[in-house]
Amino acid sequence: MGIAMKRTRPRLVSRLFLLVMLATFAYFIAVGMITPTLPRYVEGPLGSGNFAVGVTVGAFALTAVILRPFVGRVSDKRGRRILIVGGGLVVGASIAAYALADSLWPLLGARLLTGVGEAAFYVGAATVINDIAPDERRGEALSYFSLALFGGLAVGPVMGETILEAFGFTSVWLAAAASACFSGLVGLLVGDTRPEGAGSGPMKVINRGALLPGTVLGTNIWGLATFSAFVPLYVLQIGMSGSRFVFALNSAIILSIRLFGARLPDKLGPRLSSRLALSGVAMGFLVMAVWADPIGLFIGTIFYSIGHALLFPALMTLAINQAPTSERGAVIGTFTAFFDLSFGVGAASAGAIAAAVGYNGAFGIAAIVAGGGLVLLGYAARRSGAAAGRTPQAEAA
Repeated sequence: MGIAMKRTRPRLVSRLFLLVMLATFAYFIAVGMITPTLPRYVEGPLGSGNFAVGVTVGAFALTAVILRPFVGRVSDKRGRRILIVGGGLVVGASIAAYALADSLWPLLGARLLTGVGEAAFYVGAATVINDIAPDERRGEALSYFSLALFGGLAVGPVMGETILEAFGFTSVWLAAAASACFSGLVGLLVGDTRPEGAGSGPMKVINRGALLPGTVLGTNIWGLATFSAFVPLYVLQIGMSGSRFVFALNSAIILSIRLFGARLPDKLGPRLSSRLALSGVAMGFLVMAVWADPIGLFIGTIFYSIGHALLFPALMTLAINQAPTSERGAVIGTFTAFFDLSFGVGAASAGAIAAAVGYNGAFGIAAIVAGGGLVLLGYAARRSGAAAGRTPQAEAA
């Protein structure tokens, strides 16, 4: 009977699945390479302060948040491949342009162009994974898919800081650009995965079913923006030589949980998984805020990384489950738009907070925002439970 059950379990990993993972891995190596180096470039060669660091790190989100819902609809109408190919190539070109930016404004312009490619690439790749994933293994599929994402984010910072120390900023930008372009070229091998009827309905730029999961996601991404923008500078303040090992720890924990605990979002359910995850995120930033020491940073990173590992697949599963398959691209476009919105607002706001009360204050605010996500999830669960408990007689009364 055990053998029969194994045979009937829907297949998850395929050649197409692995191709999308390869493209995603290459793309996020590029993102990882600029994560610890861009803040240092803004503060160092460009001579700008914390607020400028936050604005520059989050600038890509301005264009990405505007475009994500639209590119989601494009993926339903025209297919996912055009987004993967175009997104990877645009991001590659924009990162190469960082090498020409000798002041803040040209760099901001290049970062806005990065947002255009970012909006397209991730929606295309994530939608392919959702297209080919069996419904009962969707959370597992997203967990495995994210291994490529966080694998790139684990390798990228080490590569970026290593290249920076050996060859300088221009070499970092060119290496990252090459990796992003490679991701787009891999996308040429991705076929059409759209389900029947995709894009045939009326134009829906914003999908309502994705609004709550997206908003809760945003409370975590605020913290991610704070972590990405200011850990590279905070480590120097507390006596460390660089942030590569902090980012490597962050990615290693997320990779481990999503590899060995890939089925947790499906087993626990998306709502419980999300609550546990946000509790970890809030605890992690609280530790960073009150324990201004390398040990405190590493322990806080452990809590934060555990929470972050569980949250994204749980919330995306929640969003996908509430929408018809014909609107899958629009759902992912709406859901991931909250990533960009919160990352941009969070990075700029954290820059202002850090300038006013220091990096620990910015970490403290990130903990409070994650706590707000917990409150929102609890409110939504109560409303859902109340609606499920209504009888026709009670509604009539």
